[in-house]
Amino acid sequence: MDAFFAWLAANPYILLFVTVGMAVWLGRQSVGGYGLGMVAAAIIVGCGLSVWASLYGHKLELNNFTKSLFYYLFMYGVGLRVGPSFVNSLGGDGIKFTVLAIVSCFAGLLLVVGGVNLLDLPPGAAGGILAGSQTMSAAIGSAEQAVTAGAVALPPGTDPNSVTAMIALSYGITYIWGTVGIILITKYLPKWWGIDAKAAAREYEKEHGVASGDTPALSGWTAGGLRAYRLENDAWVGRTMRDMLHENPEYRFVNLVRDGQALGALDQERLQRGDIIALGGRREAMTEKMGLIGPEVSDRVALDLPLDRAEILVTNKEMLKKTREEWRALPGADHIQVVSLERSGVPIPIGHDTTLQRMDLVTVVGLKSAVEKIGNAFGRVVRPSTATDLLTLSLGMILGFLIGAIEFPAFGAKVGLGNAGGLLVSGVIVSSLASRLRFFGNTPAAARNVLEDLGLIVFVAIVGINAGNSLLAQLTGMLALKIFLVGFIACSVPPFIVWMVGLYVFKFNPAILMGGVAGARSHSGPCREAAVEIQSNVPWIGFPVAYAVSGVLLTVFGYFAMVLAQ
Repeated sequence: MDAFFAWLAANPYILLFVTVGMAVWLGRQSVGGYGLGMVAAAIIVGCGLSVWASLYGHKLELNNFTKSLFYYLFMYGVGLRVGPSFVNSLGGDGIKFTVLAIVSCFAGLLLVVGGVNLLDLPPGAAGGILAGSQTMSAAIGSAEQAVTAGAVALPPGTDPNSVTAMIALSYGITYIWGTVGIILITKYLPKWWGIDAKAAAREYEKEHGVASGDTPALSGWTAGGLRAYRLENDAWVGRTMRDMLHENPEYRFVNLVRDGQALGALDQERLQRGDIIALGGRREAMTEKMGLIGPEVSDRVALDLPLDRAEILVTNKEMLKKTREEWRALPGADHIQVVSLERSGVPIPIGHDTTLQRMDLVTVVGLKSAVEKIGNAFGRVVRPSTATDLLTLSLGMILGFLIGAIEFPAFGAKVGLGNAGGLLVSGVIVSSLASRLRFFGNTPAAARNVLEDLGLIVFVAIVGINAGNSLLAQLTGMLALKIFLVGFIACSVPPFIVWMVGLYVFKFNPAILMGGVAGARSHSGPCREAAVEIQSNVPWIGFPVAYAVSGVLLTVFGYFAMVLAQ
């Protein structure tokens, strides 16, 4: 092993991706359905390798430039993801879910800072405990920023490396309960309150027309239909399709075939006996007047119409007032099927009274002409692109660094957002503008995910590797117990506060509130488990806004935890 660790020490980038690869593998393992996840696994693997190498006298370390670069890319990616949702959080129920997120984040911050000060824990513990107990790995970076920016006064004899090691140590100790605890609490909060969340979800589904959680993801049911008929009813021979549609407005004329040739939707063409007419409309309408034209036929020429699958970005303010039932009354709506609705990158269930928010993404499938017509009515059709606008990426990064350089006096020192916070704000600005203008700043979801996933796991892996060198010197049983205790309280208390505020102040449906509690902790796992527990999609309705707001707050709070706990 001595030669192996000597080789790793001489090849730091191989060391880095050995750590990343092992972390991804370990993060995928689970016990009883629970696992570490690749980010938490990265800091454990990094620390473990570094400590193991130190026993052979080898120091594993990577430079800070690499660590900072990947963290900055991650922060910019987070800003791109959550940007459009901030505007939406300022109206309607969005304000209420924003309040839940603020309550949860501030409660977690205050509990961490109070516990660290009460138990006199070493510098760095506050940032690590906040990141671990709130399962917000990005807060590790903002906690480190507080040290490098000079906002934290280090006691004599304490160097930045030991503070970084304490951040990593505290994160690792508190992360496990931070993950498992919030999942268990979210699942069982209704039962502890004597509330049947499953019944509340079914009541909401019935009242609002939301699909149940046990509804298959792929279904043979579609709201609309497309069928072909041979004209044999003499009442329509010699007349036009415009005449027929005037008397039967529930149908849509999509194609006319004569002598084996498709003529298209010529609604003023005089009809002839034997013409094949393709009609579209609601399923009910397609079966109510079976003999209106003649027998139904399976004619490929008539039904071989181009279908389109597209994402529609909602920008038209008039559409924000319409429910799903009102969407269906729009021209062309019966020629499309709504596949999904995403808000802040999170799929949410659709009920009959679901209203849209600006920057929602609606995925539809249907006739190409109808998709274009509905797309123009809702906002604009967004065609997926694999190209990333690297010029906008560069300008956004520059803007972020400039924002981060702004400082103001506070806490006896100069305080600013720093590079990481500035990049987060820059990402929000760029994504908000790009989602409205659409002519610049294209960053496909896959590219953004690479910025976030790779950026965070590489950053955390390097933190773990560099921290492992001084880990053994700081770790004691009593210190670990104190850190775990503070993390346990900071993880467990805020969800109860959020639950009571949502239940008694905002009067949320308990099933929706379960998603709100998960979103307020910026963790999708509890919402997913809640949906499985009550067999309903309803929790996802309360998730997106709180998720976006808390993700930003908790990331920034790593900095303030360090400043307030000194």
